[in-house]
Amino acid sequence: MPFSRPTLTQLRNASAQQLNAELPGADALLRFSNLRVIADIDAALACMLYGYLDWIALQCTPFTATDEYLEAWGALKGVTRKPCAQASGSIVFTGTNGNLIAIGAAVQRSDGVAYITTDAGKVAGGSVTVPASAVPDPQGLTGANGDCAQGTTFTLSNAIAGIDSTGYASTAFLGGADIESNDDYRSRVLYVYQNPPQGGDQNDYVEWALAVPGVTRAWCVGNGYGVGSVVVWIMMDAANSAYEGFPQGTNGCATDETRGPTASGDQLTVANAIYPVRPVTALVYVVSPVPYHVDISVQGIAVQYQDAVSAALAAQLVTDGEPGGEVIVAHLWSAVSSVPGVNDFLVLSPTQDISLPSGALPALGVVTWS
Repeated sequence: MPFSRPTLTQLRNASAQQLNAELPGADALLRFSNLRVIADIDAALACMLYGYLDWIALQCTPFTATDEYLEAWGALKGVTRKPCAQASGSIVFTGTNGNLIAIGAAVQRSDGVAYITTDAGKVAGGSVTVPASAVPDPQGLTGANGDCAQGTTFTLSNAIAGIDSTGYASTAFLGGADIESNDDYRSRVLYVYQNPPQGGDQNDYVEWALAVPGVTRAWCVGNGYGVGSVVVWIMMDAANSAYEGFPQGTNGCATDETRGPTASGDQLTVANAIYPVRPVTALVYVVSPVPYHVDISVQGIAVQYQDAVSAALAAQLVTDGEPGGEVIVAHLWSAVSSVPGVNDFLVLSPTQDISLPSGALPALGVVTWS
């Protein structure tokens, strides 16, 4: 039976009653009694201690632990919190031919977010394109805030002779991810506790992929590309939100893998992380799922609830989605009904569960309201 923590009011009354019992003739319940003040102080201290004990109880299990205590539980299984991942892209500046932007040049976005060039570039044809990445702020963060669209304005923090101080992003800056939240980190910690390492089973590959900053979902299948191969699908819902969470790059293997094509972009990052820890004979392919957009028609939803219903449907597809799985119509109905204020509605389509092609992952398509 769970322990029922007494409220502050109950503690105050109990403390006053105790004083009355211990001091015959006294009345600690009188409004202006000194004994009542003492009873209230005693009750407040007891309430604080009860709260502290509640907090200690939360930290005693990875199911409820938070912050550094959750990280301590994760450390016992070698699972560490994923740090921020910094966005990267390219910036174009105009200038006089032959002038150089050095590696490490400081650049600022129009809203003050700091970046730094990661390679040198020389002006040719009146312009120079240099790669750059976001710089962590004083708290060691920047993460997803470093992402920005193509065409975003940048300014050199320090003037460079022969180069205009203002440039623009020639490519979108992508790959930024915030430090892993307690909830996301806890799910990985519990996953490892529930699935002890087995020397390279399916759960191990999922764990290795999820440990890469930016990766939020992963799946594994054996012999997907032939005997001895391992296919790992990944999603990056936050870092690549501009692309519906789908990885940006080409499917393939790690840089040091000579038996298969080399991946690029996000897939290469994950493949290189898995390569040194995989069973030595496994040929690992890291693959992006293929988006399968599910168009949904809903009747009876008031305009003020439509955005919330769309978000609930998208979240349900994320929860249920797996490459080559299926879209369950009953779950779509449940997602709509879970939105506060929505009571009377009909999901007109789809009317039957949808079996997805191999490697396809469901994503919300066009929502039609009627």
